[in-house]
Amino acid sequence: MELRQLQYFVKAAETMNFTEAASAVFITQSTLSQQIKQLEEELGMLLFDRIGKHVRITEAGHIFLAHARKILNDVQRSRQAISELQNATTGELNLGVSYAFTSLLLPALAPFSTKYPGIKIFITYGNPEELEKKLRLAELDMILAFHNESDDEDLEMQELFSSSVVMVVSKNNPLAKLDKISLEELAKQELILPGKGFSSREFINELFNRKKIVPNIKIELNDVHSLLALVENGHWATILNEKALIGWNKVAAVPIQSKEIKRQSYILWQKGVYRKRAAILFIEELMRVMESE
Repeated sequence: MELRQLQYFVKAAETMNFTEAASAVFITQSTLSQQIKQLEEELGMLLFDRIGKHVRITEAGHIFLAHARKILNDVQRSRQAISELQNATTGELNLGVSYAFTSLLLPALAPFSTKYPGIKIFITYGNPEELEKKLRLAELDMILAFHNESDDEDLEMQELFSSSVVMVVSKNNPLAKLDKISLEELAKQELILPGKGFSSREFINELFNRKKIVPNIKIELNDVHSLLALVENGHWATILNEKALIGWNKVAAVPIQSKEIKRQSYILWQKGVYRKRAAILFIEELMRVMESE
């Protein structure tokens, strides 16, 4: 069994088309078919059902696909580890970032890129569930998110910092002059909130549900930058982590009158997997930026 055979098989499984897969890996369709056939003979089971000109992955193919991806990812990570021994300031960094973390991430990107121009950064936004799936598939090196504690055996959670949850309004809004606001009064305001299904929204829902309060939600969206832009230039209010306001000088944070409400941010790593030097350097830069604010 050879690595190239695993690469051909994975690409064929992803495309479900031998011709398209062959083109993607720069070989002929007949060569790809032959290599997959050899793989099937070695395994003693069909990985694909051939139905006319169409192919369909078998149950054995599904099982083998997970293992083949892991092998290829392990090889890639091994190469990365050796490369970093020679030069710690080159390579790629694949970051998963929850939507609520957007404003916190941006101030660190420019100084990091200037300091380490040889590191190419790829950022994927999503909700924690989507990002964790990509992390397990080794499509991400780490995740930055506000997250509830988890006992997931596959993941390791490293605490970053905690942040107060506050009401956010434009500095031109009369509410900006308040020293604090109760949940009951906050619920009466016209609110812009993250969409349902996102961890920040679930956290907010829980705050109101505990007191059996129904908030006055006018707009829902999943982009924190757009959300804050609307708040900054309008009459609406929102509820966010205070650290998400870094760089937004025309909005005000008003404490919520309750037992101090905080959220914890974490770095999520895949347990037992090599951590890229680039990832460690980025976290160091992020913490420098956070401490300076």
